[in-house]
Amino acid sequence: MEESFPFHYSLLDYLFTLMGLLLFLLDIALDIWTVVSLYKDGAYVYMAVLIFLLLGSSVLLQVFSWLWYSDYLEKIETKVEKFAKNHSLIKPFHFLQLGVYLRYAGVIEISTTHFLQHTNSFTEGVAVYLNHDLQMLRLFETFSESAPQLILMMSIILQRRELEIITGLKILTSAAAIASSVAMYHRCMRAFLPEKRKMSWISTGVYFLWNLLVIIPRVTALALFCSVLPCYIIAHFLSLWMLLVLVAWSQKTNLMEHRGWEWLFRATVGLIWYFCWFNISTGSIKSKTILYYSFMGLDTVMLLCFWSWKVFEYEGCWSSLNPYMVIPTLLGLYVIGILVKTIYYKRFHPNGDQEKITEPAEEGQLRQAAACYDMETDLKQRESLHATAAAPAHPFTGVPNRHRKMAANFYS
Repeated sequence: MEESFPFHYSLLDYLFTLMGLLLFLLDIALDIWTVVSLYKDGAYVYMAVLIFLLLGSSVLLQVFSWLWYSDYLEKIETKVEKFAKNHSLIKPFHFLQLGVYLRYAGVIEISTTHFLQHTNSFTEGVAVYLNHDLQMLRLFETFSESAPQLILMMSIILQRRELEIITGLKILTSAAAIASSVAMYHRCMRAFLPEKRKMSWISTGVYFLWNLLVIIPRVTALALFCSVLPCYIIAHFLSLWMLLVLVAWSQKTNLMEHRGWEWLFRATVGLIWYFCWFNISTGSIKSKTILYYSFMGLDTVMLLCFWSWKVFEYEGCWSSLNPYMVIPTLLGLYVIGILVKTIYYKRFHPNGDQEKITEPAEEGQLRQAAACYDMETDLKQRESLHATAAAPAHPFTGVPNRHRKMAANFYS
């Protein structure tokens, strides 16, 4: 790697990494407690579904982590990762589902060294890259485990008619955790931008708010549908997910080093799209988001209509939730979320139109990225940045290719 990085890794980023590790450990403890609770209640089917979600998400994360490690084993910088590499422990760690902890150890080690010993920008840049991989893995975990688990638990609560203020607050907290994961990933991508274009905490808060407002109706509609037609939710997911994977394929993504594994990334993008928008390509971002939110809005309405139809069939359901109140509320939140999103991009989005942003020379042309820093940067901003592209101020030589592709997409 070169000893010069145009990125900044702050003390606050370091503290967030530490907090992320603690929350990751807490999440595992809560998952075990939930599995045990379902077992004691005799809900063996729900317990089996939950275990499947937990194991599936964990395997997905370990596969991505191992693939990314294998791309640059010779460029590992931290002592703990070098130790694991020299003793051939990286693959066993991932087989034992411990690869994410190895990444946390690497980030914490190099970040602590940087802040205690005031090391150079090279160490700071390595911390930025390692932290980016962690944030991306946490984003994958959010939509492969946390979101499906929230839907499962909400459907159980609805079927048992145990919806109370406390359970409602727990559900809201879980939805907020999903939205915060998206917002923090977005903020992490800003580390790859010049300092003048860093995302403020006010912008982060507004970004979190509109994601929360569009995620709540989506997750709730899926949970309501699952509570009355539990078998059909599988057919709904598979049919829509396969369609979304084909859409991801049509975007010609290019994140993974090996083309065969690119389909795994596309499948993961399809999973994320089932819940939330996630930009993976350049082009007319505005038209893509309008099409996405229109389609998902219609799908959400369809789910709510099926749920209300079953509610009318069984009068007992009226005692818990009234469709005449629930449906307008959820659709209202969805519309408000889109309006807040519009306000965000008009008032709070850190534009760089006046900045002369550079593009890595080795990329040469617009490269598609697997995870766009903005998740939906305005097309006009992209065109302006591309028009002012010049020679790079800092080389990207030696860093993983996915970071170079991502940086090229930042400035495309």
